[in-house]
Amino acid sequence: MEEKKHYVYILKCSNGSLYTGWTTDLQARIKAHNQGVGAKYTRSHRPVELVYYETFKSRSDALKREAQIKKLRRTEKLILLQK
Repeated sequence: MEEKKHYVYILKCSNGSLYTGWTTDLQARIKAHNQGVGAKYTRSHRPVELVYYETFKSRSDALKREAQIKKLRRTEKLILLQK
């Protein structure tokens, strides 16, 4: 049986801000954000564009990484996007 993948992602919003989240279906989640049924923040900052993601084997690892990224300053996130 194939293990479910968990993704941590960063979106660039229409106002230039960065939004970080996690999901098990990356394409569906981005579509949801752009349809206005994603996170409350992205509803008013559409359209969004996927600019970065990482893949994990467990939900726990993905949530830990999401928390790490959310604690970064914007400049640190921009450096991460360049990798």
